[in-house]
Amino acid sequence: MDPAELSVELFWSPARGELREQRLSLPAGSTLREALVASQWFEPAGIETLTVGIWGRMVALDTPLRERDRIEVYRPLTVDPKEARRQRFQAAGSRIVTRHRPLGRKA
Repeated sequence: MDPAELSVELFWSPARGELREQRLSLPAGSTLREALVASQWFEPAGIETLTVGIWGRMVALDTPLRERDRIEVYRPLTVDPKEARRQRFQAAGSRIVTRHRPLGRKA
C-alpha cells in the first residue's frame, strides 16, 4: 500500500440483524466525513444527521482518520433501555437477573 494512503473499515447496520462492512482506501489525512462520502452508502446532505464513532467512541465528522480505524455508524434507539428492561420483566413475570449475591451473616 502506498504510504500516502490509509486503509479503514466502515460498519453500518441499517436494520436489525443486518450488517454491512466495507473496506476503504483513502488519501492520508482524510476525515471521517470524507470516508462516509467515499462509501456511497449515504447522501452527502444527510451525513450531518448521522451518529458515528471510531472504535466504539462517538467522534465529530471532521476527525482525521488513522490507518486501520474502524468507523461505525449508529442507528437511533427505538426504545429507551430502561423501558425495554421493564417490558422484559413484565413479560417474564420474574426477575431477569439469575445470579444473586449470597446473603451473609452480619458480624
